[in-house]
Formats: sequence, C-alpha cells, structure tokens
Amino acid sequence: MAREIADIKKFWETKEREILSPFATLSTSSRGREKEEPECELRNCFQRDRDRIIHSKSFRRLKHKSQVFLSPEGDHYRTRLTHTLEVAQIARTVARALCLQEDLVEAISLGHDLGHTPFGHAGEEVLNEVLQPQGFRHNEQSLRVVDFLEKDGEGLNLTWEVRDGIAKHSKTLAEDLVFSVEELPSTLEGQVVRWADVVAYVNHDIDDALRGKVITEDELPACALQVLGNTHRERIDRMVKDLILSSFDQPVVKMSDEVREATEILRRFLFNRVYLSEEQKVERDKAKRLVKELYFFFLQNPDILGKEYKLYQKGASDLEQSVCDFISGMTDRYALYIYQKYFIPSSWPGEGRRNTT
Repeated sequence: MAREIADIKKFWETKEREILSPFATLSTSSRGREKEEPECELRNCFQRDRDRIIHSKSFRRLKHKSQVFLSPEGDHYRTRLTHTLEVAQIARTVARALCLQEDLVEAISLGHDLGHTPFGHAGEEVLNEVLQPQGFRHNEQSLRVVDFLEKDGEGLNLTWEVRDGIAKHSKTLAEDLVFSVEELPSTLEGQVVRWADVVAYVNHDIDDALRGKVITEDELPACALQVLGNTHRERIDRMVKDLILSSFDQPVVKMSDEVREATEILRRFLFNRVYLSEEQKVERDKAKRLVKELYFFFLQNPDILGKEYKLYQKGASDLEQSVCDFISGMTDRYALYIYQKYFIPSSWPGEGRRNTT
C-alpha cells in the first residue's frame, strides 16, 4: 500500500513538470523548511502547509475578527475569515489560468492574515504606534505566527515559499498599486495572492458598505465603473480576467494600466468614504482606545499577562513583543471580554439576593 501511495505522489509531480508554466514553482523545487522533516508519502510540501494552516488555532480565530465593520450585527458582513476564503478563491482562479502552482497559492492565501489584530486596521494602527521603534505590521506578525506562535511556541515549520508569500502579501496605504521588485514576493504564486487580496477587499468592502448604507451606488466613482462594471460580479470578473491576460506567459503578475488605475480610484474612494469616514470614526476610536489601554495594562502588569498568556514567560527580555503577540491574537469578542474583566467593575456576588433575615 505504501508503494501505491508513493506512486500517486510521483504521478502528480510528473504532471506538474509537464503542465505548469516555466515561471511556476514546482513542489519538488521548494527551498524547503527551516527544520528538516520527513516528506509526506501522498501530499506535496505546499499541500502540507495548506493543511497545517487550516488546522491551526489562529486560522479558526479569523472568524471572529473584523474585516471593516466592527462587530457587525448582520449575518452577511465579511469577517477576516470570509475575506481570506475569497482571496483564496480568486487567487486559485488566476493561478489555474496562468498554469501556476495552485497548492502554493492556496497556502499563502489562507495564511496571509493570521497575524491580523482584532478590530481590523484600527487595532493594527494602535500597535504600530505603541510598539517602537520597530512598529507593527500584520503581514510580519502573520509570519511570526506561523514561525513561532502556533503550536504553543513550536510554529508550523512552513516552506520558504509560503513564508515569503505571507511576509510580502501586504501593501502600504499608498494610493497607487505599482510595486517595486523589492516589495513583490519572490514567486509568481505569491504575487497572485498579493493582487487577489486587492481584488477581494476592494470589491467585498464596497458590497458591505452598500449593505450597511454607509455609501450608495450613486456615490461610486463613475469613471472607475465605466472601466470595471456597475455590479459586484462585473467588477471582479473584469479585474480577474485582466490579471490573467496581462500576466500570461510573463515573469511578473500585473494588471493593465487601465484596470489598475480604475482599481486605485475605487481603493482611494474606500479609504475616504468607508475606512476613514466620520460614520466609522466613533467606533474606530473606541476600538483603538480599548487596544491601547490593554497594551499598557499588560505592559505594567506582566504577572497578570503570565496568567492569561501561556507563551509569555516571566522575565522575558522582550515584554513589549509578548504583549503585542497576545493582543494581536485576540478575536474582537475576546478583546472585549479581557477589557471587561480588568477595566469594568463587576457586580457584588450577593447583589440581587433577597434579604430574608
């Protein structure tokens, strides 16, 4: 039986060499893992990475982390988990059309936001302000999660290509989507995920903002809609097909200038009217104040941190990093629970009991 399983793996490794683009990353050509380990008889190295991410605690926590709207009441708003799944779906569509390594694309997609903070970018902004001089960036924290924090400090021991894609998936808040060579992931699969992330959030954040009545259809920039389409479906379709046609048989993944510029216009619109809008400001400020107070509380009370966070060891030289690790790993509701536990007075245990004496 073991021989038959091994033959199946060899069959797919041969297919990779026959079918995939010369620019694709072959599973047999991976740079490997930091800690050597026996290969799986059936799955290639990128499939194993994907499975390790899916089974991780940090992946499960994404379902209770905000995407844009903080603690939305509706059932249909995106969370960090549904965003991740949409990125993976878009990335695999592009990768298949370009004859790239789908397993690598999926692993990077599923792991790219594991280090994201509670309360979306509001939480990230606070940790970036307080953690000095190095600052805080969720893509770097995602790499820290898979390298160290998962499995109680052992990490997931992922391949170099997946780790590179996770570390370089994110963009700055700059208005344009033109990337330097240094910014881009080393593999085309990582570049696909970087673009799929943009396509996913630009479109689903518009959809959520319309559902939440933060914006109306009439407010969307007409010049961008003329290029990309008037509906959610049309815009994703145009962006995905443009990525494929602009990148086919090319050593880099890119959009055409026309579609990229229209996408940039929608992205700027989202920052001005949704992410940084007055409607969101009150709740964003509340979330930022909560995260900041938790940070300084645990910084000043390392003994309490040690009781709440098993990866913190008393006397650790980098207390600030441990506090950031703890807070960034929280879901929205767990952050609220911890805040209430340490900042909100609880009722007296006997309150409400009838005095019968």
